[in-house]
Amino acid sequence: MASSGVTVQDAVVSEFNNIKIGHKYQYVQMKLTNDWKEIEVEKTVDSGAETFSGFVGNLPPNDCRYIVYDFHFDTGKAGHREQLIFILWCPETSTVKTKMLYAASKDALKKKLVGINHEIQATDVSELNEKEVTEKILQKMVK
Repeated sequence: MASSGVTVQDAVVSEFNNIKIGHKYQYVQMKLTNDWKEIEVEKTVDSGAETFSGFVGNLPPNDCRYIVYDFHFDTGKAGHREQLIFILWCPETSTVKTKMLYAASKDALKKKLVGINHEIQATDVSELNEKEVTEKILQKMVK
């Protein structure tokens, strides 16, 4: 349980395992339930069904979300790679209460999702540019 009192539904862990082990999905999008007590799966998108820019364009403009994205990229000399990235989407236009609750519940969710390689916190779609995300991942891989 998070310090916010929010819990994670079992279906979240199940769908996370589907993306982590089976690469069944391009991404899994999660949100807080309407009563603010649990994190639930909002939607899953099959692998290859949507581009990264398409995914970014479909994020809610005024509400927060958690996303686990199976990110595919080219490293150049080392070839093609796949990494699971955790995205906390908290646009500036969402309410202060919503942003605070999502931020306070993030660590409880991440503890349930073992195997996340990278984390991105974004408040604007410009922070989810595919080229910049690839560069951030490559920088961490070099360290």
